[in-house]
Amino acid sequence: MTEGRVDMVGQPLPRQKRARLILALGLVALGVWIIHDFLASLVWAAVIAIAISPLYERAERRWPHLRGGVTLPAITTLVVALLVLVPVSLGIIRAASEAQDLVRWLTVARESGIPVPHWLYSIPFGRDAAVNWWQQHLATPEATQAELARFNNRALLYHTQIVGKGLIHRSIIFLFTLLALFFLLRDADMLVGQLKSAGSRLFGPSGERMGQQVVQSVRGTIDGLVLVGIGEGAVMAVAYLALGVPHPLLLGAATAIAAMIPFGAAVMFEIAAFALLTQDAVTAAILVNVIGFAVVGVADHFVRPALIGGATRLPFLWVLVGILGGVETLGLLGLFVGPATMAVLVMLWREYVERDLPPAGTDVG
Repeated sequence: MTEGRVDMVGQPLPRQKRARLILALGLVALGVWIIHDFLASLVWAAVIAIAISPLYERAERRWPHLRGGVTLPAITTLVVALLVLVPVSLGIIRAASEAQDLVRWLTVARESGIPVPHWLYSIPFGRDAAVNWWQQHLATPEATQAELARFNNRALLYHTQIVGKGLIHRSIIFLFTLLALFFLLRDADMLVGQLKSAGSRLFGPSGERMGQQVVQSVRGTIDGLVLVGIGEGAVMAVAYLALGVPHPLLLGAATAIAAMIPFGAAVMFEIAAFALLTQDAVTAAILVNVIGFAVVGVADHFVRPALIGGATRLPFLWVLVGILGGVETLGLLGLFVGPATMAVLVMLWREYVERDLPPAGTDVG
């Protein structure tokens, strides 16, 4: 009788278990709702921490006296901040310079119109329609002023306000990402231990494998997207410089960023080709397209599948679906979250379908 009473007191009743579960789920939902504006920052911090963890661990081994303190996390966070802020600052300075050139070009266009470019006369089809449209809408000062008048001051002010608000919001997110990164690096050992313990309790042996799969997926995606994108941008910058594309280094950097999204580099070298066409450099424009499609073809069909698929054990179709679906849903963050999510799902599916299967050649009859 006494033992039964102890068991009843020591073990929660089914009703209590349900109440605890409901309360826990409610608190989790409330917590997510409260911090939902900063979830992207937390995920970005986790992605960066995973990406730089090999270098960070090497630094800890190189300077063991810094391990467990705040100095190394602070220095690492500062380096990450500079790697982002320095290129962005240079891009803003360059964009400001380009804006002045654009203002001067618009002034000249209002005063004298925009003459029909010579390359327009050599296009293989639709030449007459294109030339007639240009002559009617851009070739004379009156037509050019009428076209530019569509971009009225109110619409320009509205779009400027949207851009300004977006920059402020992203600046706050970036600062919070750096703050979260610092604490992730400082408390990395404790957090990893807690995640392993929680994963083991919730998912059993699959918990640690899921964590490893996420880490491998993020690193493989960074190698396959970021590093390959930088490589594509470097190759195209050399091609832009050799073929006389305006501002080749700036356009090469933009190509590297766009190339992180599959087939995104094509947009940038088409812009470069169009810039060459405006200078009547038709041959150079064709060469930019040939080189660009060759670089994208090799990168997207051979290099990226080997890097990302090898790390995640994913067929490249699912890698591509994860990347494009992630970008569509989460923006730039989806580049890393999408493939990692697909890799975990495929891993769980494989474990499910392979569980309790008899070895090959075994007679189950």
